[in-house]
Amino acid sequence: MRKLILIGAGPGDPELITIKAIRQLKQADVILYDALANEELLAYAKASCITQFVGKRYGCHALSQEEINTLIVEYSQKYNTIVRLKGGDPFVFGRAQEEIETARAAGMQVELVPGISSALAVPAAQMIPLTCRGINESFWVTTGTTRSGEISNDIQLAAQSSATVIILMAMSKLEAIMDIFSSYGKADTAVAIIQNGTTKEEKMITGSVKDIFFKAENENMSNPAIIVVGDVVKLHPSLVRTAVEEQTKGQLQPRQSL
Repeated sequence: MRKLILIGAGPGDPELITIKAIRQLKQADVILYDALANEELLAYAKASCITQFVGKRYGCHALSQEEINTLIVEYSQKYNTIVRLKGGDPFVFGRAQEEIETARAAGMQVELVPGISSALAVPAAQMIPLTCRGINESFWVTTGTTRSGEISNDIQLAAQSSATVIILMAMSKLEAIMDIFSSYGKADTAVAIIQNGTTKEEKMITGSVKDIFFKAENENMSNPAIIVVGDVVKLHPSLVRTAVEEQTKGQLQPRQSL
C-alpha cells in the first residue's frame, strides 16, 4: 500500500530525533526534506532511496507548498513509501495537514512521527525553562507573521499575558513586535534570541524588549531563530551569574564612615 510518512526531524541537532523516525527513514523509497531538517539524517536512508530538497522555511522556498503536494502524489505513483522530513514537529507550523489531505485524496495511507519542536528544545538547550514555579504558569508558541506577511494578531494577546512567549519566524518583524510588547508595559521584560539552535552554528543574544532589536542588528541575527520573551530568560546561566556577581560586588563595597 502506498503511504506518506511525515517525520519530525527535531530542532537541528541530528541526535535529537526519535528511534521510530530513524526506523522509518531507513525504509523510505523517497525522502522530501525541508531546509530546517539536518541533512546528516539522510545518512539513514538506504542506497536506493531518492532524496530531494524542497526548501520550506521563512525566506527559503525552493518549492511552493502546491508543488510539494504534487511531488508527493507523483512519487507515490512509482514508489510505495514517501517520507516528508520536516524540521521540528510536523504539526507545529509545519503545514502537515495540507500534505495529509493531498495524500488521502490520492488514496495513500498516512502516518505521522512526532518530532521535538524547536519552540521547546532550543530554549531548553540554552537552559532557559519555559515555565518556572513562582515566575510564570504557562507559555505561548506563536508565529510572528501570517500567510499575508502581517504580524499575527495573537502577538497582541500574548503581549498582555504573564506567560512566556516563544515566537517563531519573526526576525523580519522583530522591531514592530517588540513595540507591541512595550505598548503593554513590557519594555523591561527579558528577551533571548537563539539562532540555529542546537546546531554547531548556534548563536544567542539576550536583552530586554526595549533594546533587543538594536542588539540583534549589531550581532547580525537572522532566521532561523527562536525569540523568547519572559522573565524566565533571566534564568539563563550567564544572566544568573551576572546577577550574583553584581550582588556580591555590592556586598563587598566598603561602608562609608558616619
